[in-house]
Order: sequence, then C-alpha cells, then structure tokens
Amino acid sequence: MLERKISPGVKVLVAGSILQLLLGVIYVWSVFVQPVQSTFGWSDADVKFTVNIMLCCFVLGILAAGKLQVKIKASYIVLTGGMMMAAGMFITSLLSAAAPFWSIWITYGIIGGFGVGLAYNTIISSAQKWFPKKRGLATGISVFTFGFSAVIFAPLVEQLIKANTIGLVSTFQILSIAFLIATTSLFAFIKLPENVVGTASFDAQKQYTIGQMVKKVDFYLIFFSMMFLTAAFFIINPSIRLLAPMHGLEVSFGVTLVMIVGLANSAGRLAIPLLGDKIGRRGAVLAILLITAVGTASLSIINSSLFVIVIALIAFCYGGSSGIFPLVTADHFGLKNVGANYGAVMVGFMSSVLLFPYIIGQLNTGAGAVSADNAVKFIALGTIAAVGALLTLILMLRTRRGDK
Repeated sequence: MLERKISPGVKVLVAGSILQLLLGVIYVWSVFVQPVQSTFGWSDADVKFTVNIMLCCFVLGILAAGKLQVKIKASYIVLTGGMMMAAGMFITSLLSAAAPFWSIWITYGIIGGFGVGLAYNTIISSAQKWFPKKRGLATGISVFTFGFSAVIFAPLVEQLIKANTIGLVSTFQILSIAFLIATTSLFAFIKLPENVVGTASFDAQKQYTIGQMVKKVDFYLIFFSMMFLTAAFFIINPSIRLLAPMHGLEVSFGVTLVMIVGLANSAGRLAIPLLGDKIGRRGAVLAILLITAVGTASLSIINSSLFVIVIALIAFCYGGSSGIFPLVTADHFGLKNVGANYGAVMVGFMSSVLLFPYIIGQLNTGAGAVSADNAVKFIALGTIAAVGALLTLILMLRTRRGDK
C-alpha cells in the first residue's frame, strides 16, 4: 500500500503549531514575577513592566516579519525569531542582583519579544495562505497553541522554579534549550505557497499594500477596535494571582486561575475564528467586544466562582481577537500582503499595552484603594471595550453599504 503524501500546507500547520506552543510562554510572565523579584531584588512594578516591554517588541517583530516575508524565506524568519527567543531566555539566566532592573527588559523583553513576533506572524500568515478557503480553521489552530502554552507552562515553570535542584536560573536555561531544539528542528517546514492568492475569489479582490491600507477609514476602525478590546486583558492579566484572594478565592488558587485564563485564552483563539466563519468576522468581533465590556464592568461587584467565570470569558474574548483580527484584515485588504497589513493593525495592540496601563493607573479612588481591584477602573475598562464595539458596528454598517 502506497503511503499517503502529507501536503506542505499540513506540514506548515503542524510544525507551526508546535512552535507556537513554545513561543506562547510570554503569557506566563505572571508566574515569573515573584521569583524574579525575590532573586534579583528588583521592585514589583519594574519586574511586571517586563511584560509590557515584551508585548510591545512582540508587535514590532510582527510588523517586521510582515515586511520581511516579501524578501526573505519564511523559514529563515522563523529560525531567526526562535533563536532570538532562546537567546533572550538564556541571557536572562546570566543576570545577577548586581545588574540594573532594566537589563531584563532588554534580554527577556526586547530580544525575546521581538523574536516571538517574527516567528508568530510568519507562522500565521503562512497558514492562512496555504488554506485560503479554510482561513478561519487554519488561523484558529495556529493561534490556539500559542494561547494554550500558558496551560502547560504555568504549572511547569512554577514546579521547576520551586524544585531545589533547579530554581529560577536553571528554568530559564531549560526553556532556552527547548526553544533552540524545537526551532532548529522545525523551522524548515514553514514556507509560503508559490501562488499566494490561488483562488478566484481572492484573485478578484484588490490586494492592498500598507501604504494604500492606511489611507482607508476601515483600517482605523479595525485598528482602534483591537486597541480597545485588548485593554481589559492587559490590565487584569498581570495581577491575576493578586485578584484571586481579593475576590473570595484562596491564595493558592492563583496559579490555577492563571491556567484557567490560559485555557480560556487558547479556546477563544480556536472558537472565535470558527464562529466568524458562521456569523461573519465583524459580527464575531462585535460579540467579543460586547462580552468584554459587560464582563469587565461586572468585576467590580462579583466574587468567587462567578468572578472566575467572568475572568475566563474576558480571556476567551482576548484570545479570540488574536484569531479573528488577522482574518478581518485579510477580508478588507486582501490575502497577499496580510503579514505586513496585520502587523500595522497590531500597532493598535501595542498602543493598548503602552497607553491603557498608564491611563487606568491614574484612576485612583482615594486612600486605601488597591490598583488591581478598583471598581472605577473596571467600569472604565468596560466603557473602553464598549467604544470598541461601537466602532465595529460602524465598520459593519460601512461594509454593508459598500463604503471604501
């Protein structure tokens, strides 16, 4: 019996998903915060800010990958990104208490974050282009494993750090070696198809460049919708373990909550693109924005199991944004340049990382208020998401009228 040949597209999807599983370690920084703080003696705020630096550089890596894909082989971009992530982890392990606090921003944040962005965007855009008729499924699978990483790595990292024979430094080294082995083993499978568009429906659609795209109103509606959707998760996620006891949960439940958030995040990445295939991509974006708006505002008054459910829903919607916005970008501006165009849309993601933690941080409600558990801040975040929903509704109306 002849062996059935595995198509290049399936190889891209499988290899890319395995790599995404490792690259998604950026979502477990909350597990690293306390051990890094106690080991190096840096302040809690400085250590937590590492994830902001990393997410910003993650977006810059996405933007760079989109531009590089027209000049360099996709496999080489993934190789570079994976090795940067491995190098950032390993150099972080060499830091000492004598090093300035901002050194980890460079090693883990800038080097690691930029590398993750390079590989992440290249893997997603490659998957979309191999499966133009099943982009929702291909994109959902690609980003699902990225989000699922937290479910695996949150408890694993905590156990490695707590182990007497391993600890924080060796944990960074173990992860860096794992990234290096996986990257060098799988990077060659990531490639773009020779015919980037490949179907009549996409051949008939105008394929926008970034320069053409940024002149369109629809770009800014998509840009700000993403920016306003992600704000809630960026404020809440770094303080997940702190929030648990404040809302009637045991302190020990903190790590479990991180895992639940990771699971919900990854589930949203797979489910929302598939939902978009059923009800329309923009309808799916509107749905997750409305759920985020109502859910975030409700955090000011709920506790215990209901709090866990709402936190999971917010993470589900945030994860869904990672799967649906690449598709919305391609729907509006074409599949050919989706890597570069999605990178431009992701600047909205970066703007959210930079602006909203500072803006929301200014909303103090008086003496004794806890920054991570402030009712006014939750309501403000809900309002921000509601504005994003309004922008998406405008986008839907414009699309229905055929506005450019």
